[in-house]
Amino acid sequence: MTIAKSPPTLPLLENGDRLDRAEFERRYTATPDVKKAELIEGIVYVASPLRFTRHARPHGDLTGWLWTYKTAVGAIELGIEPTVRLDNDNEPQPDVVLFRVDGNAKIDDDGYITGVPELVVEISASTVSYDLHDKKRVYQRNGVKEYIIWRTFDQEIDWFVLENSKYVEMKPDAEGIIRSVEFAGLWLNVKALLAADMQQVLKTLNEGITSQV
Repeated sequence: MTIAKSPPTLPLLENGDRLDRAEFERRYTATPDVKKAELIEGIVYVASPLRFTRHARPHGDLTGWLWTYKTAVGAIELGIEPTVRLDNDNEPQPDVVLFRVDGNAKIDDDGYITGVPELVVEISASTVSYDLHDKKRVYQRNGVKEYIIWRTFDQEIDWFVLENSKYVEMKPDAEGIIRSVEFAGLWLNVKALLAADMQQVLKTLNEGITSQV
């Protein structure tokens, strides 16, 4: 009598695994208890539980700011924590992405983003995070035109714009405002955002939007 052998069990997704994108997706799918994992330069990063004050609230505020811009301007897609297929070694899951409907980023048949969004936003703890190192290099190399990092522990906003294939940091002007190069009218009142004054954040944004009319 021949005894049927059970198919081998697929290894679960673990922090620090070194995988290509295809294997990363297979293991991610087979590990349903993992809610957020990223492949950065061929290395797997599994997210830890997220605190409200250090991540969830800032995430919500930045998303509200970008959603307001999207609804006013149109022809723009906004996504929260989407899987983005950048290349064979990199499949991040950014906190927020903003991209043009007619731009490089597309929704593929699996429902994932393939290609490069114009704007990526990450909520980070501090300068030691991989958001400011490995992921920044990946976004720069793949041509993400603007990259925003909110370092919540440091209470700082880093906003980079791609110039000649290199990221250059944009600083607030005399009024404390950073103005997007890629998205006309997308203005951020940095001081107001850090103070959780969303009314002022949206007031400044609306001024930016109306300045383009």
